[in-house]
Amino acid sequence: MKVKVISVLEDNYMYLVIEESTRDAVAVDAAVPKRLLEIIRKEDVVLRAILTTHHHWDHARGNEELAQLFPGLQVFGADERIGALTHKVTHGQELTFGAIRVRCLFTPCHTSGHMCYFMWEDDSPDAPALFSGDTLFVGGCGQFFEGTAEQMHTNLTQILGTLPKDTNVFCGHECTVRNLKFALKVEPENEVVKEKLAWARQRDDEDLPTVPSTLQEEFLYNPFLRVTEEPVQRFTGRTDPVEVLRMLRSERDNFKKPKERPNPQAMLAFDWGLFGPFLEKK
Repeated sequence: MKVKVISVLEDNYMYLVIEESTRDAVAVDAAVPKRLLEIIRKEDVVLRAILTTHHHWDHARGNEELAQLFPGLQVFGADERIGALTHKVTHGQELTFGAIRVRCLFTPCHTSGHMCYFMWEDDSPDAPALFSGDTLFVGGCGQFFEGTAEQMHTNLTQILGTLPKDTNVFCGHECTVRNLKFALKVEPENEVVKEKLAWARQRDDEDLPTVPSTLQEEFLYNPFLRVTEEPVQRFTGRTDPVEVLRMLRSERDNFKKPKERPNPQAMLAFDWGLFGPFLEKK
């Protein structure tokens, strides 16, 4: 099982999982068909299915186009809002693609129909993989758009957090540096956070992905998985794990929100006075 990490849009990841003996492939969150098709041709594989974590356009918008290009293409997901959906999956359901095994893990919160996908091959020495969409990020978790802190706590502790610790985590967005900056605010004395942040900044400078991490690593620096740790509870002023998580998410939502930067071409136009005629009062 080979995982191709594909950077698309502003900070999204989509993935192509290749069954190396048959050269069949499964896409996860096929948002940009053109880019996916380039990788499919380069790798010389046949696309058999799409696994969609949730219905948001930056994860699912390529489904319809790909379904037209590949008649019979299977599209899996847990939400009727997912485009070109052919198979609605449920929690715990298992799928098979050649030697690749997939377990569907229902994680509602970011959206009410969010599904993560846990993949492995029997009798393989390679670590399993988790495609966590917008539920679990490197150093963070997704926003609670359609759910509650209780749901996210269940997702992180009982569903994803109990997977094998060597599981490779492939998330939906590249937001590791900002997540770890927040983690450092939560735990300023955490040496693992400092080391991971330095590493992530270097990767960012070199325009390289920070995925995958491992579940074992996440428990060392991801504050959303560390809600029972004393420094995290002290930061939030709470001790109940769900309340700690709720406060963390609220603090993260308000953490150094980036300001809108003006378009450089527009600024030049202003400097040159090109907007003058439109700004004059009649």
